[in-house]
Amino acid sequence: MGRAPRIAIIGGGIGGLAAALALERRGAEVVVCEQSPVHSEIGAGLNLTPNAVKAFRALGIEDQIEAIGSGSEFMAIRSWRSGRFISRTRRGDFPKVFGAPNLTVHRADLLNVLRGALKTTDIRLGMRCVAVDGGDRSAAVRFADGSTLEADIVVGADGIHSAVRKSLFGADRPRFTGCICWRGMAPAAAVPRDINIADGTMWMGPHGHVVHYPVRRGELVNIVAHFDSDAWTGESWTHECDVAEVTTAYAAWNPALTRLYPLSQRWYKWALYDRDPLERWTKGRATLLGDSAHAMLPYLGQGAGMAIEDGCVLAAMIGRHGEDLDTALSAYERLRVPRTKATVLGSRARAKENHLASPWARLKRDMKFALRERFGGGDTTAFKVGWLYEYDVGREMR
Repeated sequence: MGRAPRIAIIGGGIGGLAAALALERRGAEVVVCEQSPVHSEIGAGLNLTPNAVKAFRALGIEDQIEAIGSGSEFMAIRSWRSGRFISRTRRGDFPKVFGAPNLTVHRADLLNVLRGALKTTDIRLGMRCVAVDGGDRSAAVRFADGSTLEADIVVGADGIHSAVRKSLFGADRPRFTGCICWRGMAPAAAVPRDINIADGTMWMGPHGHVVHYPVRRGELVNIVAHFDSDAWTGESWTHECDVAEVTTAYAAWNPALTRLYPLSQRWYKWALYDRDPLERWTKGRATLLGDSAHAMLPYLGQGAGMAIEDGCVLAAMIGRHGEDLDTALSAYERLRVPRTKATVLGSRARAKENHLASPWARLKRDMKFALRERFGGGDTTAFKVGWLYEYDVGREMR
């Protein structure tokens, strides 16, 4: 039996830590290099659809994820002004239909669970990658402080602005989608009792939509508002802004939504950019994972889920092919590119339907939702994404 492979993961976010956990449990020697000097506590919510929860099951931490998560009986889609229900998906049926629940979590809580599950992984903070060389037998990383690191495989899990991707395949050309996002977090105890915050809710209107859902076991309400505008083009999602921007943009929307906005002490905004999916993720002994490989719009709620699945499959292929790491990387890419590409393109298609400006186009869309609910057959999801939810990455890991 040969030595355990040494894997360097660039990026200590959800995808990077999930990959580290999957690799650690396969016996790999894992180093995670995170550019932030401290562990991130960004106050953002995440939606974990059943496929993501099943990936955590495969990693052996489903119970911990359920302990920090919030479930809801329904996912409601409502009309922007009247508040009428366009669709109500019974999420309570998901464990029976798809084999796992839908959970919403606080990003910081999820990162804490992942870090707590790691036993042997070496996490190094303040390590900003500036270049990667994917050689034939190993790969090397160069950091901003001038230090270097060599590993059998280097994994770029460094997000949408991936330095690893740029180093391997050149600079990408992000395309501004014409959409701005705002996000806030409101304490549930401050929400008026006549507003339903127990269920996940999506408000659809002209040129925009808003989602809100409970996180941290229902203690907080995560709010993410999307609006067609070119007034802001910054891609960083940690730029703080005034709540007046949000209340002005949605002034004509239903009060059951707009009364939530002032309850968040802080609001952040960022511009949404789109990227075409890559056909190749691997060069030599360096590969990509998560947003660095397939940055996607948030409209199918799959960004985190796809990254976690990536990490599970990568570890499974390395475990399956032993010392033949080149074959392992080829198998990983072959298994993951088609599914993630379909998700990127599906999220892009949803963006258009969510923001229809024409009242007639919205009526036609809403009638389609009603027909889906009544005659949809086995797929009980509002957007017909059962093909995403039914997938179980655990099968690839056996």
